[in-house]
Amino acid sequence: MKKNNILKVLHFTDTHITADPAKLYRGHNSDESLQRVIRYALDLYPWAELALVTGDLVNDDKEGYERVKRHFELLNMPVYCLPGNHDFPDQMKQVLSGGNVQTGRSAIIRSWQIIMLDSTVSGKVGGHLSAGELDWLDSRLCQYPDHHALICFHHPSMLTGSHWLDDGLIIDNPENLFAVVDRHKHVRGVMWGHSHQEFYLRRNGVDYFATPSTMIQFKPNSYDFALDDKPPGFRWLDLHVDGGIETQVVYL
Repeated sequence: MKKNNILKVLHFTDTHITADPAKLYRGHNSDESLQRVIRYALDLYPWAELALVTGDLVNDDKEGYERVKRHFELLNMPVYCLPGNHDFPDQMKQVLSGGNVQTGRSAIIRSWQIIMLDSTVSGKVGGHLSAGELDWLDSRLCQYPDHHALICFHHPSMLTGSHWLDDGLIIDNPENLFAVVDRHKHVRGVMWGHSHQEFYLRRNGVDYFATPSTMIQFKPNSYDFALDDKPPGFRWLDLHVDGGIETQVVYL
């Protein structure tokens, strides 16, 4: 159901599905957690039209993608997925092809363009936006200047406040991204995962935000790695015709 022509979006990230559905990840069952989050999101936001998943779909095991697909098929809407540092891009594209759950790079929906970038670097935990990715982003933005744009990738493009994360585990060339974004005034939002915590900052009229994991959260503003006691979460977004973004993080 469409409400006032607002594009309603769900954002999930860092699902960390393991090969064995009974295996625990840091003491938690990632399958059960993701299914709970999906059910809650559908109950709370049944009129959503699109879901975005920004990386770390699996936890270092290719065998998890089939279950990732089954879980997100429960949404019964287009689900666009991009890779994180724990993912296997080739296997991910192979399994998530056909049907609603896919690795689509972009989508035009009414007055909005959704753009999905790959910030991963093979063999590394930290992120980088290659010249090819940024050129492709620039070309997509040039191609649709009359559409508001929401850009998504896995790694944070800004300092999170957690020293252990900011010290080499975020995007290492954010200024290159900002140079592209600043050239295109129809960019309205930039969104990522990886940090397992909520984040928001407005820069040059653009909203930059991160979403908590569907699993466990990292303690904000910590010098060393530490877990938070916040429960699994997701984000909803209302993308308005005039380019405005209303959004909120929801914890279970």
